[in-house]
Amino acid sequence: MRIATWNINSVRLRIDLVRRLLNEMSPDILCLQETKAPDEAFPDEALAEAGYGFIHKHGMKGYNGVAMIARAPFVETAVRNWCERQDCRHAVATLPGGTELHNVYVPAGGDVPDPALNDKFAHKLRFLDEHAAWFAERRAAHPHMILVGDLNVAPLEHEVWSHKQLLGVVSHTPVEVQKYAAWQQAGHFRDAVRKFTPASEKLYSWWSYRNRDWKASNRGRRLDHIWVTQPLIDRVTRAEILTHVRDWERGSDHVPVVVDID
Repeated sequence: MRIATWNINSVRLRIDLVRRLLNEMSPDILCLQETKAPDEAFPDEALAEAGYGFIHKHGMKGYNGVAMIARAPFVETAVRNWCERQDCRHAVATLPGGTELHNVYVPAGGDVPDPALNDKFAHKLRFLDEHAAWFAERRAAHPHMILVGDLNVAPLEHEVWSHKQLLGVVSHTPVEVQKYAAWQQAGHFRDAVRKFTPASEKLYSWWSYRNRDWKASNRGRRLDHIWVTQPLIDRVTRAEILTHVRDWERGSDHVPVVVDID
């Protein structure tokens, strides 16, 4: 099974790029974040024409939104809301065999890394805490889980272009990294991508639009992740961040991440 995740930054604007990825990589399931489309406006027909007629979507107009696009039907689907908001950040699907797939879009958190001064940052920290508590309870009954998405945290030193300069920048602050790790540990999740790439090597999945030449400056961060629970880690046979997709015309500022699971 091949699973891909991609913050598409508007699925309707970039539907041709989605179709291109489906054609080139042939994932069994593609999880999208920041779809920015209410469910009734989602481009179902274009995806069905590409061979992906099973879509679990949870979207809203202009903001956020997650979707799962598959070749075959899901056994069961659900959505979850967090922090007393209905802002379309978490979709769940049960796969054949019982494995749960979670597609999550963590709030970015704004610019000021102080919850007392920045409501967006406070929301992000609460979102991470609520996920950690929920998955700590869920893991016993659901030992086989996969979690993908734009988690908006670059946890490791070599997952930002400058660890020293970004310690005070939202996405790499110590408090975010601590809460990210607590969530990962609560669900007994393992990092599927880092299984193949040691922590000493640089890995990025996002480059700002503000960089005129993203490749030359290479000021990236790894914000997009794929986790699997402990019983599944040995079944992950391949993982790749598709860096070249950042060069596609009118592309997202994120690139897809892909794993193969036996």
